[in-house]
Amino acid sequence: MDERGTIVQKVADLFDERKHELAQIIAEEMGKRLSEGVEEAEFSAEIFGYFVKNAAELSKDRPIESFAGGRAMVRSLPIGVLLGIMPWNFPYYQIARFAAPNLMLGNAIVLKHAEICPRSALAVQKIMDDAGVPAGVYTNVFATHDQISEFIADPRIQGVSLTGSERAGAIIGAQAGQHLKKAVLELG
Repeated sequence: MDERGTIVQKVADLFDERKHELAQIIAEEMGKRLSEGVEEAEFSAEIFGYFVKNAAELSKDRPIESFAGGRAMVRSLPIGVLLGIMPWNFPYYQIARFAAPNLMLGNAIVLKHAEICPRSALAVQKIMDDAGVPAGVYTNVFATHDQISEFIADPRIQGVSLTGSERAGAIIGAQAGQHLKKAVLELG
């Protein structure tokens, strides 16, 4: 976890160092005010830093009450490759809150951002690369709806997280269920 922490802290540092550049990108892509873009980049840096600082505590085994007299534990373990499907309204924050805990836990990420956010998606990929995230551990993809369906069906993908509309959630939830994938849906 120490090696992951060093890399993820570098991600946090780069979000902070590049906050003005990142703010300019989302101002042009989706109309966010520069001051709000800077705040979002800073908040994203804080999220990555939080999970570096607290990963050991957050991922500890936690005992839970057993009614049968035995011992029961909740364990936080990596499960493999996760697909993240992100919305346009908070292009950096949405990635940070999904990627930070999963990178610290040891999961790999395939990230599909909203179509109107290609430059911010590439900026985050560059941060990950420049921070030393190993190739294939964080992968930005530009994918169609049909390609996303293929990703969900792929046995290498172990789970999917979507933040988006109820309509999109119904589709992704059904596909995840059909392929027995873990799913997190935050629907607006």
